[in-house]
Amino acid sequence: MNTQQLNAIASALVAPGKGILAADESSGTIKKRFDSINIESTEANRQAYRQMLFTTQGVGEFVSGVILFDETIRQMADDGRPFVDVLKSQGAISGIKVDAGAKPLANSPDEKITEGLDGLRDRLNEYISLGAKFTKWRAVITIGDGIPSDYCIRANAEALARYAALSQEAGLVPIVEPEVLMDGNHTIERCYDVTERTLHVVFDALHYHHVSLEGMLLKPNMVISGNACSTQAAPEEVAEQTVRCFMRTVPAAVPGIVFLSGGQSNEQATANLNAMNAMAEKHPWQLSFSYGRALQDPPLKTWLGQAGNVEKAQKAFHHRAKCNSAARDGSYSDAMERELVGVG
Repeated sequence: MNTQQLNAIASALVAPGKGILAADESSGTIKKRFDSINIESTEANRQAYRQMLFTTQGVGEFVSGVILFDETIRQMADDGRPFVDVLKSQGAISGIKVDAGAKPLANSPDEKITEGLDGLRDRLNEYISLGAKFTKWRAVITIGDGIPSDYCIRANAEALARYAALSQEAGLVPIVEPEVLMDGNHTIERCYDVTERTLHVVFDALHYHHVSLEGMLLKPNMVISGNACSTQAAPEEVAEQTVRCFMRTVPAAVPGIVFLSGGQSNEQATANLNAMNAMAEKHPWQLSFSYGRALQDPPLKTWLGQAGNVEKAQKAFHHRAKCNSAARDGSYSDAMERELVGVG
């Protein structure tokens, strides 16, 4: 696949008014989600939950693509259609998480390195046969006493660049995710400094690995206060700091930035994205979303593993997707949160 074709897929994923659903939770993460509603994390329950999300009527108006997990891309709906085909019927592109998770970094155990490069070329070819059009790899950068180290940032940037190059070689659009965690009591200014350092090194590595910027997407954290910080930045400050940081680090050739929610509340993630897109200042990339929990929490808590709750849960998911779609052009408002009546 050439650069033009990769760019077409990347651009479709950040089409105006649309964003990405991250439904790529690992087995451990989905178990924690299911534990919160007291249902067992069996394959059948996971299939039923993902089917509830993917078959939500009209959600394709707001969702351009869905990141799947290895199990999920192989599953089918009750009517026998592969989930990839279900999503295609909604107008959504299927992608796949390809990293093997973050592990302790050798000689720096308080930091993480993401594994999964071994055998990746062969796995990518298999995922193509299953219908994937894009991929995702997450790196984890922790803010703490004396960290992140240059060693950690560079090691993760190198892995991200190698993954992205292999994805593009296979004809898949890579979503590059260097996540600076919001865990901690650090200020928004500290988050800015670490995010700027990280993005400079990541794009330097992408350059050396000949990754086509036009054929990739960036999935970063917002520049935000640590969740234990005594001063929490308002959406307008988050927007100003985030856009300023990215104008200094992210090349204009990148078609879009699809933010992760990173532990923010549903409303906070939407409000912060809205504030960025409401700014008078123009930016060269599409600013979109690739949310997991911030899209899924309301439908999950409404569903509760009960078939009788599917319709209400789908309404909750549709509403959350609609709110984030509005944030794509700065038209989201608090009043939109009150539109959904009788669901909760």
